[in-house]
Amino acid sequence: MKRPVLPSVAVLLVLLGAAPAGLVYGRDALLPLPAVAAPVAAKVELGRRLFFERRLSRDDSIACASCHDFSRGGADRLPTAVGIGRKAGTVNTPTVFNAGLNFVQFWDGRAASLEEQAAGPVHNPIEMGSNWAEVIGKLQQDSGYRNAFHELYPEGISGAAIVDAIASYERTLQTPNSRFDRYLRGDNAALNERERLGYRRFLDYGCASCHQGVLIGGNMYQRFGVIGDFFKDRPPKKEDLGRFNVTGRAEDRHVFKVPGLRNVAVTAPYFHDGSALSLEEAVIVMGRYQLGRELAGDDVAAIAAFLRTLTGEWQGKPLQ
Repeated sequence: MKRPVLPSVAVLLVLLGAAPAGLVYGRDALLPLPAVAAPVAAKVELGRRLFFERRLSRDDSIACASCHDFSRGGADRLPTAVGIGRKAGTVNTPTVFNAGLNFVQFWDGRAASLEEQAAGPVHNPIEMGSNWAEVIGKLQQDSGYRNAFHELYPEGISGAAIVDAIASYERTLQTPNSRFDRYLRGDNAALNERERLGYRRFLDYGCASCHQGVLIGGNMYQRFGVIGDFFKDRPPKKEDLGRFNVTGRAEDRHVFKVPGLRNVAVTAPYFHDGSALSLEEAVIVMGRYQLGRELAGDDVAAIAAFLRTLTGEWQGKPLQ
């Protein structure tokens, strides 16, 4: 069963001043990344090759890695993605790092697993613009792929096998050892005074009612505009309807999967539409529309400083 849309009783208590957030959530609201389970090495290697394989796209120009660039935080640092023929997408590209820990995939939650997510861009006409028949036909011409698939999958090259391999690889793309992880594990010196203040403000304001757990988000849906109407003065766009586009239910208008905040400092711009260009701007918008508060400048700076401690490591080096 999918988690319900908040606000929860806990966040309402915080907003109403009936309970301090630190007591509601405490230090255990946010958790360090777990260890990655040992995968099948051959399947991960096949998935890695496919992740960088441009033949998944109709014109052999776009791979998964084109939008999920490891040198750009596992995203593309564009307001919206760019697909085949330089076609502009409609939503901001989420990072692929730690995506295996999301409870659903895509901003609107339309994919229940990494396997479902991996199939989406292949068939999207403004992303890869292809289909399994075309992709399989191209991969069948490559003896390396033919042999690798037949060793791992009885059916050989198939759509299901392709997304299974890609998802197996993507589950290894975790970024441990952020400074905040080290702090959670007992290294108090990992955060400076301002960053610790930002963490306290993050809890005190109730941010952890939605941004919680190992991903510091990614485990529930929430309406964008709990207190204020973020979309009031904007021309209507389909992508702004969020989960409503999946369910058709009125209560799901403007509801999105809460994004995880790990590596958020290296994945600007922010929100589903890429409309916030900096962490500070994103914090101000969240305070205004999710909490009904105009956050003081010092608090904005402290929270942004805390968020910058969430940047983890990939292949032993901090993401940049």
